[in-house]
Amino acid sequence: MAAKRKKVVLAVIDSLKPDMLDLAIEEGRAPALAALRDRGTYVRDCLSTFPSVTPVASAAIATGRGPGEHHIPSMNWYHRGEERYVEYGSSFQATRAFGVVRSLYDTVYNMNMAHLTRAHRTVFEHLDDADLRTACTTWLIYRGRTRHDPSGTSVYRRIAEAAQFRHPVYGARELFYADLFDSRNTGCTSALGMPGQRDRHTGCVGAYLVEHELFDFLLFSLPDNDTHSHRAGPEGQVVSIAEADRALERIMHVAGGTDAFLEDHVVIVMSDHSQTKVEESVNLAGGFADARVLTPADPAPTEAELAVCPAARSAMIYALDQSRREELSAAAVDTLTGMEGVDLVARRVDGQAVVRGDRGELRFSPGGPLRDRRGRDWAVEGRRAVLRLDVADGLVTSATYPDALNRLWSALECPHSGDLLVSAEPGVEFLDWGGADHVGGGSHGSLHRDDSEGVLLVGGMDLPEREEWALTDVTPLVLDHFDVPLRG
Repeated sequence: MAAKRKKVVLAVIDSLKPDMLDLAIEEGRAPALAALRDRGTYVRDCLSTFPSVTPVASAAIATGRGPGEHHIPSMNWYHRGEERYVEYGSSFQATRAFGVVRSLYDTVYNMNMAHLTRAHRTVFEHLDDADLRTACTTWLIYRGRTRHDPSGTSVYRRIAEAAQFRHPVYGARELFYADLFDSRNTGCTSALGMPGQRDRHTGCVGAYLVEHELFDFLLFSLPDNDTHSHRAGPEGQVVSIAEADRALERIMHVAGGTDAFLEDHVVIVMSDHSQTKVEESVNLAGGFADARVLTPADPAPTEAELAVCPAARSAMIYALDQSRREELSAAAVDTLTGMEGVDLVARRVDGQAVVRGDRGELRFSPGGPLRDRRGRDWAVEGRRAVLRLDVADGLVTSATYPDALNRLWSALECPHSGDLLVSAEPGVEFLDWGGADHVGGGSHGSLHRDDSEGVLLVGGMDLPEREEWALTDVTPLVLDHFDVPLRG
């Protein structure tokens, strides 16, 4: 067993934007977060994945790996093996388009048990194997070593059973997932994870776990900021940050306040990605007038040439006819490059990543004379302006698309990714398959810094010096705290 250390609370506030956290603290709306900031270390540019959407980012946080290793590609994607779309809940309308039960089953069960690779352990599995007590509130990636049957006490049990949630899962030792799985009766309910109730449910469960000393590591999920920001825009986050702050204050209050809590706990607060304002939407599938695009309930799926997978401010395109894969991909690149709202299109060609946009074409691959801020080597040719790359003394960076080479390469390496990856222009969102968008509100998903740079706030421990922080650094940080090595 690992030596006894401070307990760790990892609080993930979905879509938390650094500027909005600063404003919430300035206006006195986030006293718990202010106290953590004043006593800890605050990083304002912790990098998300590409695509910068919650399933991909959550898997990166939980495994310490990018999509090329954890295998969760996007919010909406095409499963080549099963020849169907996978939809994790872009919107209620998109969920209905693909079938509510099918979409929920993919999100609750398949994401963890089938789509997330078994080649790499989650933070819960690492810590469970070290005989440390793990806990998790409603969060997309929960896989651990403990078997959990569906809750038998929830008032929502009949609804859950009607939606096919009858099977057990393997999760953290203490698992509380939207009233579907409750490892013990805390007296807390979440109305099946409805927006507006989830942060309060997490706060209630967290306070119970702290009071009864039931964890060494707790994933404390606070997702309502994302929902509110989608609707009200990122400038409206102050209201939802205040709600997340109350949940954090609740668990610290049980222990006697911030200082007392930090004596026995490390608190890590982070974003999974940021958000930007959406001013217009683009129907990506509708732009392929010369190709047969697979639809959610396609009456003749074998006739389709392309699968189009919009995911907020990102998208993936799949060539369905393998005998024409290069032809279809090349034609789709030409279509996308001239399409309104499309910023970048990336694909793999002959072992290189090829990125196209209005500023030209750029190719890159690992190994070469240039290095990034983490010391990774890259070979780059073509128009550096495509990714706004700056090169000085052999160091390659991009202020507009931070860590662009590594994030794109990892996404292209993911075996479930599309043949083409698409990133939207600022202000643009791709219409989902349910016809929903967030025009007038906020969204995320692109490679751009405004979607990608989030919060990392650490109290109760010294944060190591690092030139650049990313989501994939957090699980190694937690494991190192408990002297548990990161393994496969």
